Amino acid sequence: MSKLWSGLASGAIDAAAEDFNRSIRVDSRMYRQDILGSVAHARMLAAQNIITGEDAEAIVNGLNAILSDLEAGTLKIDTEAEDIHTFVEQTLTERIGEPGKRLHTARSRNDQVALDTRLYLRERAETTAGLLKELVRTLCRRAEETRDMVMPGYTHMQRAQPVTMGHHLMAYAMMFVRDLGRLRDAVKRMNVSPIGCCALAGTTYPTDRAMEAELLGFEAVAENSLDGVSDRDFCVELAACLALTMTHLSRFSEEIVLWSSWEFRFIRLSDAYSTGSSIMPQKKNPDMAELTRGKTGRVYGDLMALLTVLKGLPLAYNKDMQEDKELIFDAFDTVDACLTVAAPMLGTAVFLPENMRRAAAEGFINATDLADWLVGRGMPFRTAYKLTGELVAECTARGTTLEELPLEVYRAKSQLFDRELYDAINIDNCLMRRTSYGGPAPESVERQIEYVLELIQ
Repeated sequence: MSKLWSGLASGAIDAAAEDFNRSIRVDSRMYRQDILGSVAHARMLAAQNIITGEDAEAIVNGLNAILSDLEAGTLKIDTEAEDIHTFVEQTLTERIGEPGKRLHTARSRNDQVALDTRLYLRERAETTAGLLKELVRTLCRRAEETRDMVMPGYTHMQRAQPVTMGHHLMAYAMMFVRDLGRLRDAVKRMNVSPIGCCALAGTTYPTDRAMEAELLGFEAVAENSLDGVSDRDFCVELAACLALTMTHLSRFSEEIVLWSSWEFRFIRLSDAYSTGSSIMPQKKNPDMAELTRGKTGRVYGDLMALLTVLKGLPLAYNKDMQEDKELIFDAFDTVDACLTVAAPMLGTAVFLPENMRRAAAEGFINATDLADWLVGRGMPFRTAYKLTGELVAECTARGTTLEELPLEVYRAKSQLFDRELYDAINIDNCLMRRTSYGGPAPESVERQIEYVLELIQ
């Protein structure tokens, strides 16, 4: 294919340099957006009498035919083309002749690629939002099922206070709902049309940028033509949203890895979302969770690379910006792949409440409740805290728990103790009393589920 920029340049470009310069292997996935953008551009040109209605109709029909042929597989994208814009325009001209040469009037590849990228990422964000919603719905469903399953809550990976699996799962639901909100906010800022900014300085043609933007579903047009073609902050913002989503997916994956280990045994993963060992027949490995954890660094890298590409660029367009698409595409691809397996991995997991309950009983997670009970009897909290710590040490020395420690041992520490203390430190009672807003009591978890499900409607 000839170059769209041939004319001034007469010498042949070096073959290695030409291959180095090509972006079609990356941007070819935007063929649909490129064609839809060109259809809108042709309609605007005709509406403004910049080209004739007949030429516009020939262009639109030709573009629609190219799109149909590409999607049917009867037309293949030429990987020798410089980019997807070149391929589409030259294929159009080969098919319809002279009218095809009028399509690029009043635009540049600079605003064209910015347009295609925004259109493509808008669609990708919608797909990712759908996957996030599915994961949140799965978390809510499993939280409902496990709202009464007592387990230890942890700080510093040490057993701390009683919660339920439902409460724990809803913590992640809250995180992913915020990820969804950030993604939606980023799309709102991105949904601004750059077409008509041209190379950098707009055009002398009487274009109607608002019409073209409306045809393509944009809420506004770029207010400054230099800005419209020269920034990719929307790519960075989306990548940041995706990186934070991966942070939460990685943390959740780490919990899955821990919970499915023999040391915890809080859950058992389905065979569909785990693998075995080639040498150790007893192994059942949480590979999907581990891969998600590992791929987090990849998305972080995409974000850092995007920031680095942009950090030293003068206005307006620079070829460095060709690197943006591969990075943001990879970030979306990676996140979507992880989300696709996360929801069914959780949805098919089997929870083991007896193991969770045993871990809760053995971890002195009712110690704070014992101290609070003493405070209720008039003892200052710091005094109660110290006395409870001494009782935990006594239990550790005896190899027993606070619930099993004899009353006479308690009374040797303080005459405030009576048999009511055992009711106060019962693990189930400790949990049920945590009715503060957002807490782990089952009715609180129910409120959290309702809140989250309403947000993702």
